[in-house]
Amino acid sequence: MTISNKKPFIAGNWKMYKTIPEAIEMVRALKESSPEVTGAELVVIPPFTALKDISKVIEGSSVQLGAQNMSWEEKGAFTGEISAPMLKDAGCRFVVIGHSERRQYFGETNETVNKKIKAALAHDLIPIMCLGESLEEREKEKTIEKVGSQINAGLEGMGQEEMSRIIIAYEPIWAIGTGVTATPAQAEEVHAFIRERLAEIHGNKTASCAIILYGGSVKPANTYELLIEKNINGALVGGASLEADSFIQIAKEAIRAYKEKT
Repeated sequence: MTISNKKPFIAGNWKMYKTIPEAIEMVRALKESSPEVTGAELVVIPPFTALKDISKVIEGSSVQLGAQNMSWEEKGAFTGEISAPMLKDAGCRFVVIGHSERRQYFGETNETVNKKIKAALAHDLIPIMCLGESLEEREKEKTIEKVGSQINAGLEGMGQEEMSRIIIAYEPIWAIGTGVTATPAQAEEVHAFIRERLAEIHGNKTASCAIILYGGSVKPANTYELLIEKNINGALVGGASLEADSFIQIAKEAIRAYKEKT
């Protein structure tokens, strides 16, 4: 299952929000509006509890489904964990791996991220690998060093075929949930570095085809100026993805930017 950056990729990470009825109401509204944004790949990433219900609601539409996390184990005595086969069974195509909140609060490391990516790929799930630096690391001018180490370790052992099925999301930790967004220039600098590093490791073709998202206080008002940048292929959206209207507007702005730059 390969992926393409010919369209902007817009994914909404709902985090720990929405009960099942709230999730169903939201995704029904999104489904109704989705014909307006067929020029974008649209993905919702709800809590585990709502996955199966949402899968049924979006059936037959262009809206796709992802999960917020998974175990690297396929099954076993791992209380509280969710496996890749379980996510597939619930209707998922995508899974977020290594979000900064998982790294910060739950001990995720580059090594566990690597194991989870391999497990996702083994079960035909497309991993969205998150990486990014803290405010302290940016202020100390260690952004490139941090992101580079996350790429090297997180993608260790991946070949070109595996890389064709991996999405990367750059999310500066200092911009997540803070209302502060990296400037387009700041975001583009890191996205360009990520693509350059991928080219060094996996070749120019892999790098040019890679989907690299920006995440961190993305909203309708700043989507266009971010996605007009050369190396930004989409957005991993947090709070603004919790309402159908704002999420659709982000997709529309992404489509507008893509049309102008391609």
